[in-house]
Order: sequence, then C-alpha cells, then structure tokens
Amino acid sequence: MASTLRLEIVTPESRAYSDDVEMVVLPAIEGEMGVYPQHVPLITAIKPGELVVTKGGKQTHLAVGEGFVEITGDKVSVLVDMALTEEAIDEKAAEEAVKRAEARLKEEHIGDEESALVQAAIAKSLAQLHVKRRRRSV
Repeated sequence: MASTLRLEIVTPESRAYSDDVEMVVLPAIEGEMGVYPQHVPLITAIKPGELVVTKGGKQTHLAVGEGFVEITGDKVSVLVDMALTEEAIDEKAAEEAVKRAEARLKEEHIGDEESALVQAAIAKSLAQLHVKRRRRSV
C-alpha cells in the first residue's frame, strides 16, 4: 500500500503546488475532507477556504478559491481560481478587499449576478485572512 499520494494544485496562472504528500485536507463543498493514499475515486467542488498539506510530518497551509478536485487512489488534482501560501498573502490588501466588497453589497443598485461575484470575492479574501492569521491564534 502506498504511503504517499501525488498532489497537484493548478490555477489559471500557474502550478501552485506539485509534490508527493502524506495527506491533504480540502475545503470541499460538502465540508472539510481529509484525503490519504488509496482514497476512493471522487470528483467534487472546492469552496474558498484553507487547504492543508501534510508532508514529512509538517503542515503547509494554502488559501484556495473556488474550483474542483479529482481524487484517485494515488493522486489528488486540484483546479482552483486561487491558491496562495501563507507567505504570499498580503494581509492588508485582503482586509481592504473585504471592506470594499462589503461596501459594494450595501449599495442599492446591485444585481443578483454582481452580488454573487462580490460574495465570492469576500469568501476568497476571508480565506486568505484565515490562513495568514492562523498562527497568531495557535
């Protein structure tokens, strides 16, 4: 039985992560989901949140946006619109993005489609803030 699985995280801009890992925790649309080697094959949606990679007993935390994951017995392929490590997150910019988006939601003439886009932007910014601030609360 394999003790690792291949994790590939791809965004429209780049390959954000590619390595053999022991485990990955995903923010799946149905809830947080842990994946070990030999996991049952599955395709599901990813929502904005924290993705945690365990390799060599150490954890790496990434903020991810919306997308999909395909899981096979020995590989996890994540396709998302954003994937940022804690080091790559600009906390001040994420805070400002949340404030701007919340202000936009309060405006009177915002349509349903734009409202959904603004809420998605808020979710991605909050995911970034969660990952960036998680060490402070530990």
